[in-house]
Amino acid sequence: MARKDEIKRKWERTIEFLYAQRPAFERQGMDGYKPGLDMSLALDRMYLRPHKNYRIIHIAGTNGKGSVAHLLASVLQYAGYKTGLFTSPHLVDFRERIRVNGRKISRNFVMDWVSDFKQRDFKGLPSFFELTSTMAFDFFSWRSVNVAVIETGLGGRLDSTNIITPDLSIITNIGLEHTQFLGDTLPQIASEKAGIIKRNRPVLIGEVDNDDVRAVFVNKAQQEHASIAFAQDEMEVTGSQYVDGMLQLQTVHYGPLMCELTGDYQVQNANTVLSAINIMRHEGFRIKDIAVQKGFATVCETTGLMGRWMKIADDPLTICDSGHNVPGLTRVVEQLRHTPHDHLHMVMGFMADKDLNHILPLLPTDATYYFTQAQTSRSLSAADLRKMASAHGLQGGAYDNVMQALDAARAASSQGDLIFIGGSMYVLAELLTALQTDTNDD
Repeated sequence: MARKDEIKRKWERTIEFLYAQRPAFERQGMDGYKPGLDMSLALDRMYLRPHKNYRIIHIAGTNGKGSVAHLLASVLQYAGYKTGLFTSPHLVDFRERIRVNGRKISRNFVMDWVSDFKQRDFKGLPSFFELTSTMAFDFFSWRSVNVAVIETGLGGRLDSTNIITPDLSIITNIGLEHTQFLGDTLPQIASEKAGIIKRNRPVLIGEVDNDDVRAVFVNKAQQEHASIAFAQDEMEVTGSQYVDGMLQLQTVHYGPLMCELTGDYQVQNANTVLSAINIMRHEGFRIKDIAVQKGFATVCETTGLMGRWMKIADDPLTICDSGHNVPGLTRVVEQLRHTPHDHLHMVMGFMADKDLNHILPLLPTDATYYFTQAQTSRSLSAADLRKMASAHGLQGGAYDNVMQALDAARAASSQGDLIFIGGSMYVLAELLTALQTDTNDD
């Protein structure tokens, strides 16, 4: 027992060290945003450029990049590639960010890597994300992966991951997000995301409905002599329906696919992934149709993905989702509207830096709300959220944490009702952590 307690304390100190290097954006918001590649490049040199040892798929975008990353990683695993996956943020466990063939990075590797870093004579104060991405690149090299799927943290051009040279860059879509960092127009944000386009390397754009944004990507690709494709121009997915709790996709080249990720918005993500696979095959990746079929059908099981239109209970039907900006919540609300239910209960919490004047008008006024807050200094208080929401015709109570809010929603609901939990990745993280703890206690 003493040994376990010692390891637990060492693990907690290790994670706290990573966060304490510089205030992380996830904890501190704008004060933790640190653009620029100089520190990442210096760390990369110190660790002998580990990302040069494997092939890379690099993914940016406003929404969908996590789903696209996990789908691609799942397919690559079934294709026989030893596959690294780097995503953010984590929901329950820091180790979710860094996986090889679906298995989380070990605590021992993280603790040993941090201990080794402390002993090196590194000049500078890297951020949490700079250290974490360097650790991921080094871990993937140490594990001798064949390919790594790398998701940007924030933006693209100045993101810490943008020191890599990928076999394929993917930009899922563009919407207004993090305008204080990336610009307050869609073309400005697109320009930042387009920074991941590399010279003579292909780029795939998933979905664009703005001619000015499309022009940004085309111009950047021309500057870099990079071939460019738009997934929406040649739709691989021609139809979809729900069958036995899964999303069945009709496709042009891959036949019917059963996808473990549900949610109507996953149709576009799936289309982007299939278009990416077409390009990857041209680039020499050996991916058989059966790998695509298995990768889609077991993506959550294979990669550990959580929080995408995720059902957590049947009676009443209870769904959580990670959509947290205008484009993401627009799609979530649309799906809520046509999900059968008698009455809708919405457990919602947001970060204080979100533009709620654009988000709150999206939410249905005929639902009952349970306003809550994540246990972080970035979170908007439940009381303030309730006050702001009331001005938009959204009525409900305020609760100190997500489980209190969910318990109240359950108590007020009847059979045939629908409970939804969302608004913030951090609210979702605390929900899933609490549910996991309850399961472990049983």
